[in-house]
Amino acid sequence: MLKSLAYIASGGALGALSRYLVTLGMIRWMGGEYPWGTLAVNVLGSFVAGFFWGILGQTTGSHRTQALFFIGVLGAFTTFSTYALDSLNYAQSGQWGMAAGNVLANNVGALIAVGAGFALARVFVKQA
Repeated sequence: MLKSLAYIASGGALGALSRYLVTLGMIRWMGGEYPWGTLAVNVLGSFVAGFFWGILGQTTGSHRTQALFFIGVLGAFTTFSTYALDSLNYAQSGQWGMAAGNVLANNVGALIAVGAGFALARVFVKQA
């Protein structure tokens, strides 16, 4: 149990730092009027999850891999709660189009990305 917690904490630290750096990069690149960083980490995290799911044969791999990578790194990297809060803030301020666009972009983008990651991984698995 303690080993699992250590893997999760280590992965979580890496995921949180990565999330912060991606968010800063997106603000510098796209500006801060829209939560581009949140969208980027949700879509990228979904792609990476799909890719590794495909590489591992539709399993989460070993317990260590699951704890470190899927729960730790990707759990801290993706930002579903932040995305939900961003959407709520848009709605509460009467920006219904921005709220709906944010919900649509994150959900559809993440679904497309997880499928694309999985499909790409299957190409690599078939070639190996």
